[in-house]
Amino acid sequence: MFLFNENFSFTRVLERHWQVILDECLSLPGAEFDAWPEVSLYNRGWDVYGLVLAQQRIMENCIFCSRTTELLEEIPGLVTAGFSRLAPGTIIRPHVGYTDQVLRLHLGLRSSPQCGIRVGSEVRHWVPGQCLIFDDTVEHEAWNRGPTERLVLLADFIKPQGLSAHGQR
Repeated sequence: MFLFNENFSFTRVLERHWQVILDECLSLPGAEFDAWPEVSLYNRGWDVYGLVLAQQRIMENCIFCSRTTELLEEIPGLVTAGFSRLAPGTIIRPHVGYTDQVLRLHLGLRSSPQCGIRVGSEVRHWVPGQCLIFDDTVEHEAWNRGPTERLVLLADFIKPQGLSAHGQR
């Protein structure tokens, strides 16, 4: 299930500065991205560039993305963050997350109409400059059937107290 962005003020900040975030992502050498560690979840081509892990900055990566790192500070309760890249033809199989204590954010940076994500029964497509927030303990899957890579800023943050199942307070 997707949640309403209006309930998270930081989405407006990220969306306003998405081009800066994209520029920093594109300036990174492609070889610096690592394969997503859970290789059983996808067929190929899912790479990440970590910026925050277990609420701690990965300083050797953050120095190359200083503005993105600064913007991530707007997210209360940030647990993990980084860039996620799906190569053309990548399929992430249906799966569920490990904890109901966090929500997941994707800020679209580069995508095509042939890229999508299903959370529960809802399918969405990434739009550059727009955030998607979802509960990753709900079964979800993603795909890139397009000709170009899909890039998002991915972030997990502590689920706010008093949030209903549909993202309303």
